[in-house]
Amino acid sequence: MTAAGGWTRAALTAAVVVLIDQLAKLWAVDAVARGAREKLFLFVDLVNVRNSGVAFGQLQNGGVIVGLVVAIALIALLVFFSRNATRPLAWLPVGMLLGGAIGNAIDRIRLGAVVDYIKLPNWPAFNVADMAITVGVVLLVVVIERAARHEDAAPGPA
Repeated sequence: MTAAGGWTRAALTAAVVVLIDQLAKLWAVDAVARGAREKLFLFVDLVNVRNSGVAFGQLQNGGVIVGLVVAIALIALLVFFSRNATRPLAWLPVGMLLGGAIGNAIDRIRLGAVVDYIKLPNWPAFNVADMAITVGVVLLVVVIERAARHEDAAPGPA
C-alpha cells in the first residue's frame, strides 16, 4: 500500500469512528437524563455523565494539562504514522485512535467535558470513542510487534 492509501484509510476509519461516537452520544443524552441510570441489558447500564479528565477519569478538571496530554499523544501518533503509513494494517489502529481522540475532543470543545454513557459494574463509564482508543492501542501494539518479529526474521546482509 502507498503512504497516500494508508492516510486515506486512516482518515476514513477516523471519520467513521467520530460519526458513530457522536451519534451514540446524542442518542444517550436524549435517552437518559444527566446523572440518571437505566438498565440497558444484563450488566450494562445506560448513563449520562461527564468526564473532564482523560482515560478512566484520570486528571479530572485538569484543563490545560488534559489538553497537553492529548496533544502530545496525537503528535506522537501522527509522527509514528508519517513514518509507517505503508506498514500493513497500521492505518486501522491509527484511524481508530484519531477518531476516538477527535470524538472526545468535540465534546471537550462543545461541552467542556466528555459524554460517557456505558456503565459496567465496578468500571468507570465510557463511550464509543473510548472503546476505539482502547482497541486502537491494542491493535497498534500488535501491528508494531508483528513488524518487529518480521524484521527479526528477515535475513541479514550476506
